[in-house]
Amino acid sequence: MVVAIFYGTILMLYMNFQQVVHISERTVSRNYAISDTSKRILENLISMEENEKKYHLLEKEDYLNFFAEARAEFEAGLLKVLALGEQGESLSPNWQEVYDEYQKYAAPTAGEGGNGQPDPPQMIWIPEMVINDWIAKITQARSQNQSEVEKATREINRLGIQSVHNALIGLGVSSLVGLMGVVFLAYSIIRPLKELMRGIRSISKDRQSEPLKIHAKDELGELATAFNEMAARLKHEEQMRSDFISMLSHEIRTPLTSIRESVNMIEEEVMGPINQRQHKFLEIAGTEIGRICDLLNHLMQASRLEPGALKLQHQPVDTYSLVAACIASLRPTAEAKQVAIASEIQPETPDVLGDAQYLRQVFLNLIGNAVKFSDPQARIWVRVGTLDKRNRLTFSVVDTGPGILEEDLDKLFNKFYRGAQVREHLDGVGLGLSITKNIVEAHGGTIWVESQVGKGTTFSFTLPTVLPNGRSGKRKFR
Repeated sequence: MVVAIFYGTILMLYMNFQQVVHISERTVSRNYAISDTSKRILENLISMEENEKKYHLLEKEDYLNFFAEARAEFEAGLLKVLALGEQGESLSPNWQEVYDEYQKYAAPTAGEGGNGQPDPPQMIWIPEMVINDWIAKITQARSQNQSEVEKATREINRLGIQSVHNALIGLGVSSLVGLMGVVFLAYSIIRPLKELMRGIRSISKDRQSEPLKIHAKDELGELATAFNEMAARLKHEEQMRSDFISMLSHEIRTPLTSIRESVNMIEEEVMGPINQRQHKFLEIAGTEIGRICDLLNHLMQASRLEPGALKLQHQPVDTYSLVAACIASLRPTAEAKQVAIASEIQPETPDVLGDAQYLRQVFLNLIGNAVKFSDPQARIWVRVGTLDKRNRLTFSVVDTGPGILEEDLDKLFNKFYRGAQVREHLDGVGLGLSITKNIVEAHGGTIWVESQVGKGTTFSFTLPTVLPNGRSGKRKFR
């Protein structure tokens, strides 16, 4: 009986491992192929659009040839993705929709007139609106593909936990007949599973993970290899996205600055007098340009404030003065909404150790969010708690606003995440809390949120204090 339980447990573990390996191999062979191919498809679409514009502007045959090359690669990529569906893999319907729509614009055979030359441009150009629609559908399909990767990761995590539980039960019963064998089996199976679980949880929580150590070339070794490949690709794609956002934001800022200055000069009547209606529309244009500039600044700042990329100037910072200055800068905005801000931080509060510029941004982001999401007549408190065991001071920004849905709490600090309720009636790109988290963690602190719908929200974070050699760190009054 005991022997049967022992081998039954081993069989269950092996089946779970096979499922995990199958999921990993499927993710690597299918989802990564779709991710790579869809990326090249998007690049080809953008290239087609650019070469069309360049051809109409310069009327050079080279751009016509470039367009045809990009179009051929685009078609080949579509066929490659659809081939996965013919192999029994489930695909997003967007791929078939794009392919069916593409057939309406299929290029005629070159030289139908008998001269062997390419067809006239108007016969092969694809309207810009159609290309933009395809880009949107392919981007949505990429997002669905990424969701499948995350779903597969969660399934691997579940199977890993289930395998650990089964192993513990089986090993506990069979330990009566072979203690040494049980110990060896537990060591050879549980260790790589726990490493895998830590890696999966790290990706689920922080979107990155250290490479797993490969101890053998068996199924677990293959699983670790597949996991390392997946983690490396996710990290690489995240870096590519950050670099692309940074580059795009930088390239857009220069012409946008020129546009803003031109609008300001016209509005100030440097170029001549304007009427009241023109002044009104110029004022609207200036406001919208300012919003775009703020968005670009947030995007560039988010790319610079990646975890581990911050270069801080650690110096003692007067906590009381820092908080007071932040509240003073936000008070006019709060008063305009009839929101009261109160500080419960005393002048004798210990100094914190960090970069004053970045710490100011932390307080401004959290207090500014509290003001932004609070209703009129609401109240906001900025409080300080006690020192923890690591000599870190706890700060809290408390409001009586509408609160945050429970399903949104775990995602608030993710880059570009915005709750459904927020997207409906407030502007923003979802970078403020992600930037705040990176700054706090770069100072050696932690940040968390507590909220109840209809009662308010509390954002809390810790910062190291100036307490060398165990001294109190209290400032003396002068």
